[in-house]
Amino acid sequence: MTQHHEELRVELVDWLESEPTIRAIREAVFVFEQAVPKELEWDGLDPLCAHVLAWNDLGEAIGTARMQANGTIGRMAVLKDWRGRGVGRALLQTLLDLAARQGLSRVTLAAQIHALGFYEQAGFHVVGEPFMDAGIPHRSMARDLLLPQAGPERR
Repeated sequence: MTQHHEELRVELVDWLESEPTIRAIREAVFVFEQAVPKELEWDGLDPLCAHVLAWNDLGEAIGTARMQANGTIGRMAVLKDWRGRGVGRALLQTLLDLAARQGLSRVTLAAQIHALGFYEQAGFHVVGEPFMDAGIPHRSMARDLLLPQAGPERR
């Protein structure tokens, strides 16, 4: 049996250039699929964030995520047909690599309860109690990053 492996490209993008594409993905996932009110989804922080987009081998945008300057990752959205195919993992890894390059020692995020296992596999751990956000149960999660400049004393 041959396994078809799709090409997946994830890149850091400029918010102003990519805003329409990012908006289309997030509205499909959060606003329409999960019924998040538009005014909660569009919180005004996007111009201050680093954004990543994932593209399939046909050049279609299929996922997005963002990271604030303080290392808070959020708005991770993958179009329904592309879930479970490594897109979220690739988006997350790109932001983790960026955080490490920026010298951040820790990244945080608010995970929807159903996605806890996904983030735990990526090295995140739950911090604090469950909470509701836009009517959806979440948990805060964090991951410490190993900084490249850390010396041997960090064993």
